[in-house]
Amino acid sequence: MALLQIAEPGQSAKPHQRKLAVGIDLGTTHSLVASVRSGQVETLANSRGEHLMPSVVRYLADELPQVGVKAQAHLVDDAANTVMSVKRLMGRGIEDVKRLGESMPYLFEACEQGMPLINTVSGLKSPVQVSADILRALVQRGESSLGGELVGAVITVPAYFDDAQRQATKDAAQLAGIQVLRLLNEPTAAAVAYGLEHDEQEQGTIAVFDLGGGTFDISILRMEQGVFEVLATGGDSALGGDDFDHEIAEWMRQELQMPTQLDLAQLRFLLRLARWGKELLSDESSAELSFEGWPGDATYADLELTREHMNRLLDPIVSKALRATKRTLRDAKVTVGDIAKIVMVGGSTRSLLVQERVAELFQQPPLTDIDPDRVVALGAARQADVLAGNQSGEELLLLDVLPLSLGLETMGGLVERVIDRNTPIPVARAQEFTTYQDGQTAMAIHVLQGERELVQDGRSLSRFELRGIPAMAAGAAKIRVTFQVDADGLLEVSARELTSGVAASVQVKPSYGLSDGQIADMIKASWTNVEGDRSARSLREQQVDADRLVEAVTIALAEDGERLLTAQEQQGIVHQMEQLVIARNGQDHHAIAKQIEVMAKASDTYAAMRMDDSIKRALAGKAVDQL
Repeated sequence: MALLQIAEPGQSAKPHQRKLAVGIDLGTTHSLVASVRSGQVETLANSRGEHLMPSVVRYLADELPQVGVKAQAHLVDDAANTVMSVKRLMGRGIEDVKRLGESMPYLFEACEQGMPLINTVSGLKSPVQVSADILRALVQRGESSLGGELVGAVITVPAYFDDAQRQATKDAAQLAGIQVLRLLNEPTAAAVAYGLEHDEQEQGTIAVFDLGGGTFDISILRMEQGVFEVLATGGDSALGGDDFDHEIAEWMRQELQMPTQLDLAQLRFLLRLARWGKELLSDESSAELSFEGWPGDATYADLELTREHMNRLLDPIVSKALRATKRTLRDAKVTVGDIAKIVMVGGSTRSLLVQERVAELFQQPPLTDIDPDRVVALGAARQADVLAGNQSGEELLLLDVLPLSLGLETMGGLVERVIDRNTPIPVARAQEFTTYQDGQTAMAIHVLQGERELVQDGRSLSRFELRGIPAMAAGAAKIRVTFQVDADGLLEVSARELTSGVAASVQVKPSYGLSDGQIADMIKASWTNVEGDRSARSLREQQVDADRLVEAVTIALAEDGERLLTAQEQQGIVHQMEQLVIARNGQDHHAIAKQIEVMAKASDTYAAMRMDDSIKRALAGKAVDQL
């Protein structure tokens, strides 16, 4: 007797068929796509057997753009239309890219939202569009390799990507027609690739050392019974394979006494030669650098670069990475001895110097079993397989963290933190605020990011207004502001007045945001300026208190000062108020606090008189039985 297969309404007639999902590592220099096939996770190759796809797009006048190896071949002869390292532009504004120097030799224009647009023969292209072209090529490779349409993808991002950069990545995926199952932090993906969450012997604290082409990230993760918790993240944008290449290229330029100013083709020739030599020296003790085909009139002799000399050139850069690593260990409140394993990520960790210095710091050899170029994509593919429903009982709990604190602007230009940095996400936090003036019916809500105490030193994320607040005395209204950060690190802020129920909200989707380096700089600035920030915050708080007291006493004197006080008593209060205004306009918060105390004592008797007078007037003309 044959079995009859029955499908539930709305379910596939083949309920056991695997859903096709991929993990995508959208990298600065190279990108990869990976998937789980026949129970094994693997990166997917193109028709030529190449797994790594250069993150390069070349735009043509009347043809579809070239992506990958074909585009990379034109970095020198068609530099203005061949875009590389676009990941460094994601979430940035036009002013940011002007500081990137010669490594971004494109013709930029700004759009209304401030996003940088690249002027090509195919028209203006935003970083989101360029990234979408790269993602589209990766998806096509995935569908071709897997033989069907994808249900979605897990896309990895640096742990330091802020809300704007994550949103830009999601926008690029949407433009490419990809369903994003999740944005996954690159360090977490690397740990997943090693399967550390399933190995009972590897439970504990893990360091993920991610040195890629354009950025350096260090993350400290704790893993226990399948739960990934990111304890702290750190990094430095002035580190990466690109910086190694520039250091070697500058050495070549000086050795051969080349002009200080090279044209774009010559600069890229040097960088390409530097990269070739660097990669060769991972296996060899010396490399011959040939200048045959130099794009210029001059001719130059070949150079020999030894591994020992290269290590001397690169050691200061590696030392910066190790300093950032030590800071992140302090943030995570762990010591070197607490680290069970070190996972190496990124092509630049192939450098023997990097591996030796990391082993020296952590007093144990790092894990290098998995190709550091592929490890992130492999981890993303494992998570994609889970989220697609192919491993319903094996879902991992991934607890990433916020890279920077989130808060609101309060009176006096101060920042009130609502969620601290390194808080695990997803997370929701609420805090109650109130009105500053009598009869206030609206409140402007300014959402900020950063570690500093003053609004002027933070990063503005969004503004919105809550209107319809019932007119009440200052301080009587109760406004609850709620911050919600989802698993992708995207933020929504809502505000509600509790007595009336009026509400407003905003999904924070700025057109561009911070680079990983700016985030690192903001954290460093918060450490450097901690004492100054505390003093500035205290000064602003005392100034706000002084303003409130002066305003309240001024209104009271205008209403009944002459009726309740003698001229001498009025003059005494006014004199103290004038002294408070003088102190308030100074820079000594201790002097302001002292004068507030003096002013409060001077007006206490008057306040009591006003209270008695108010009660007498309320009772005037009423019989006892009416009370």
